[in-house]
Amino acid sequence: MIAGLVAELGPLWHERHQAELASRPRKRAVGAGAKHRLVFVDRLLATLVHLRHTTTHDALACWFGVDRSTVARAIGEVRPLLAERGCTVSQGVRLRTLAEVIDHLGADGKTGIIDGTEIRARAHRPAAADAVPSSWARSRTR
Repeated sequence: MIAGLVAELGPLWHERHQAELASRPRKRAVGAGAKHRLVFVDRLLATLVHLRHTTTHDALACWFGVDRSTVARAIGEVRPLLAERGCTVSQGVRLRTLAEVIDHLGADGKTGIIDGTEIRARAHRPAAADAVPSSWARSRTR
């Protein structure tokens, strides 16, 4: 799946990047200036991780060994390419039940991907008195 996205979106990103460079007058010689620290595959992965897990730009920057602004710029470049392909994240939409998801998708005839990852929840919550370690409670009552 990632290879397919790279093959499909990589040339589009490259074309846009080259068009942006050609749209303004050159200040330096060809080949001078800063080099990309994130290749397209890394930009795509950072964007997908950000969209899927809402990982902060700071965490992604640490993961990829770049500055936070580099990650923010990469996400800003790749996210519109994903949106043109039909991969969007609706802003401000909070769907809490499966019925709400189905209604939301069915309203416009959209297709959705649902993450069915099971999250383990604690079966029993300790009472407030049980939550405090007994050694701590004893030292406070003396």
